[in-house]
Amino acid sequence: MGALRKEEYYTVSDIFALPDGVRAELIDGQMYNMAPPGRSHQRVVAELTYQISRFVREKQGNCEVYPAPFGVFLNQDEINYLEPDVSVICDTSKLDEKGCYGAPDWVIEVVSPSSRRMDYFVKLFKYQNAGVREYWIVDPQKQRVCVYNFEQETAEEYSFGEEIPAGIYEGFSIKMQV
Repeated sequence: MGALRKEEYYTVSDIFALPDGVRAELIDGQMYNMAPPGRSHQRVVAELTYQISRFVREKQGNCEVYPAPFGVFLNQDEINYLEPDVSVICDTSKLDEKGCYGAPDWVIEVVSPSSRRMDYFVKLFKYQNAGVREYWIVDPQKQRVCVYNFEQETAEEYSFGEEIPAGIYEGFSIKMQV
């Protein structure tokens, strides 16, 4: 009879102990290393951050918009730490210098080949259960955006080039370009 393999269990302190330049996320005590994003990924994140920030500023809203790397202590526990590509937080009492404690209102993940399963399955479930109001999965390879409005219990799919309405902001939409 072989020895049972002890499963590693990590906490937020392990995330902060990583060497400079090494990024990882923590989901239910499991650490997932993050590959450095490519140029096209960063271009999409920058454009989304710009459009959302501009809308919030023009409407004099109180929400804050942060691109990755930005720490989200999703369940305010020691075993869940994520760095969404874009986080929109409207309750600024959740924020401090280390990041957001609790669920952001709106999370956007831009799919990379290495993140596909995490973005479409694992993070979808985590964000929904943590209280995120809206979750977008932007898939540049497939040129589509999946929009999950957890408050309305809807899931929609849009193609790049279509106007995509933001559920948490009345009258705001984004058109994803290639």
